Amino acid sequence: MNVEKIEQLVRELLVEIGEDPEREGLKDTPKRVANTYKFLTNGYRENIGDIVKNAVFESHVNNMIIARDIEIYSLCEHHILPFYGNCHIGYIAKDKVLGISKLARIVDLFARRLQIQERLTEQIAYSIADAIDARGVGVVIEARHLCMMMRGVEKQNSVMTTSSVLGEFHSSPSTRSEFFSLINRNVS
Repeated sequence: MNVEKIEQLVRELLVEIGEDPEREGLKDTPKRVANTYKFLTNGYRENIGDIVKNAVFESHVNNMIIARDIEIYSLCEHHILPFYGNCHIGYIAKDKVLGISKLARIVDLFARRLQIQERLTEQIAYSIADAIDARGVGVVIEARHLCMMMRGVEKQNSVMTTSSVLGEFHSSPSTRSEFFSLINRNVS
């Protein structure tokens, strides 16, 4: 990522919207914005293998494992405005479990890219399924999109919910129902 190039582009943007990039409040803005985008898009510079490499553990449990309310912050690819909310993950292990903090790191890896919520939900589910060869995975994301709240239709209380269910979460209605019940969401 070329931070200096992004700084220059931000300076040009400030001029184009009618601002003076040399005024006191804006002098350091191009650098701050470039560093912000470097952080918010670091998912392009990470990979799943590095995240899960030392956190896959042998286990013979076959019960459902749930991590709820993992905060999520991303940028919509259509307007480059934030969307934020919570991600809920459940999986049924086959022979391996994943260190719990790695679930949040997987969420961040994909959230820190330009995204649509639908794809983000699927990427998280498939990555967990692949990492541990899970019998089933369920992911639900509930998010508020600033592109819908502060521009366009300006609907302040709107929440988008997406789900991805794989393996036993897809093929077994009772497993899917148990997952949604455990995350306390009325989604079927």
